Amino acid sequence: MADKADATRYLANLKAERDAIALYTQLAKAEPKAELASVYRRLAETEQRHAQVWETKLREAGEIVPDLLPTWRTRILGWLARRFGVALVLPTITEIEKGASSDYDHQPEAQAAGMAQEERSHARVFQYIAGETRGMEGSAVARFEGRHKAAGGNQLRAGVLGANDGLLSVFSLTMGVAGANTSASNKPILLAGIAGLLAGSLSMALGEWLSVQSSRELYQNQLNIEKRELATIPEEEKEELSLIYQAKGLPAAQAHDLADRLLSDPTTALETLAREELNIDPQELGGSAWVAAFTSFFLFAFGALLPVLPYVFLTGTPGIIASAAVSAVGLFTIGAAITLMTGQNAVVAGLRQVLFGLAASGITFGIGRLIGANITG
Repeated sequence: MADKADATRYLANLKAERDAIALYTQLAKAEPKAELASVYRRLAETEQRHAQVWETKLREAGEIVPDLLPTWRTRILGWLARRFGVALVLPTITEIEKGASSDYDHQPEAQAAGMAQEERSHARVFQYIAGETRGMEGSAVARFEGRHKAAGGNQLRAGVLGANDGLLSVFSLTMGVAGANTSASNKPILLAGIAGLLAGSLSMALGEWLSVQSSRELYQNQLNIEKRELATIPEEEKEELSLIYQAKGLPAAQAHDLADRLLSDPTTALETLAREELNIDPQELGGSAWVAAFTSFFLFAFGALLPVLPYVFLTGTPGIIASAAVSAVGLFTIGAAITLMTGQNAVVAGLRQVLFGLAASGITFGIGRLIGANITG
């Protein structure tokens, strides 16, 4: 017979499952799309099976199975879904499911019943639905009307912002040093500018390499988990894929048939699961960390070079004016380039960028002048 600690754990599991049943049932009632409502009902049925396992365990432990009411959080989420729509609460539920997806990993009774895999499956299904539900109709309309400019947007955004960081940070740095410089030589300004260029570029490159490499390692680990589950619990993986296709709008029978066909071929099964469940391209895994690092380095360095270059040829006030002018042109270009993603007026965005950049450099120049005057007495 189970001890008291086990009985306490069974009861806690039962409470969580009853909460999930109540919440999914409320989502099914509030969801206007029949396909998604069917998905929520299927999830509730799975949680009902889980709850029955814990009820049985409690009885075997000599405990009474109590009547459990939903928690306040479940009741509030259900009310919000009914009142304002399921999409409002999906991000919160997705985070809850992600946090609970590992609760059964070290419970032998749950492992034996396949609950751990099913809970992870639920988390992925909710993650998919939340991603597809948020703004789906708006993005579809924009594509059909020819105004959707998101293709390649992430790469363009990273490139523009990398150059902007390099330009603005080094421009402000050199202006601060120029303000503090009381000698006729430009060497202190050049030294500071080149040091800022190299330090910033290397920092950006290292940060980008770590970011992309960490993502690749995370994706690879997720693929390994998916591969093991495909080998050990293929029916549950098929059911999860079927739920995703139902969430996309396919009738249940067609979703089951499509999932069955896709997973019947071992060469495409893992790739299909990776793309549909995890939103991972198994051939790319988020791209090359080295390409990202070198790209980030050169983009930052290119932006940082603009305010430094005039000091190679000019000294004193002419150098400061030339650096500010070249930087202003660069800032305007970057501001205008950002409108490729935002669709705003290029002139307005460019001038706004120039205004902010000159304001930042003016502040650092003033602070540098104040510090320089105090140091030299």
